[in-house]
Amino acid sequence: MVGPLVKTKPEDTRTRIVETADALFRRLGFAKTAVADIASELGMSPANVYRFFPSKVAIVQAICQRCLSELEEKVWTIARMRAPASQRIEKLILGILAYHKENLLVDQKVNDMVLVAMEQNWDAILAHKEVVRTAIELILRDGIETGEFEPLDPRETSAIILRSLVSFCHPLLIEQALKDGHNLEAEAPAFIRFQLRAITPRR
Repeated sequence: MVGPLVKTKPEDTRTRIVETADALFRRLGFAKTAVADIASELGMSPANVYRFFPSKVAIVQAICQRCLSELEEKVWTIARMRAPASQRIEKLILGILAYHKENLLVDQKVNDMVLVAMEQNWDAILAHKEVVRTAIELILRDGIETGEFEPLDPRETSAIILRSLVSFCHPLLIEQALKDGHNLEAEAPAFIRFQLRAITPRR
């Protein structure tokens, strides 16, 4: 007796398309991967892929959003840790740096995909930056409340900190620094502590 057919949920199909495309982009490169390749890998027609994504760029945007969501989850986990505020800010920036190096800067094929995502999905990038800034603001508020930091404007200060440390948070700037021979893991803590000294009360 044949069991009932299991209908795949649209969201599950979208996830399969995104995961398969991500693997192909990393293996073949964004430019060399066609929607037909993604469809073939999934055993479906290109028309079926287009039912879920209007273009290849739209698939890249979905991959980008998934990566940003993963990173934002890590950011909030660090921001809410029970630790001194200065340690959390340092850990947060270093965590972002590590994530980009491990996941988005493996090779040129992946970097090409990042470039497309940033050019075509800038609103999502801006929203992501605001998430990171808000997480830093939360940490600053904790530090001000405990007296670890000066009683300054946490919103304004969080924006300043994020802008001043962008070279450790922006994937393209990270890539360029690595090409120039910088050891970012060694340099970042010194930059972060320099910034934090400006808001730490003089004892």
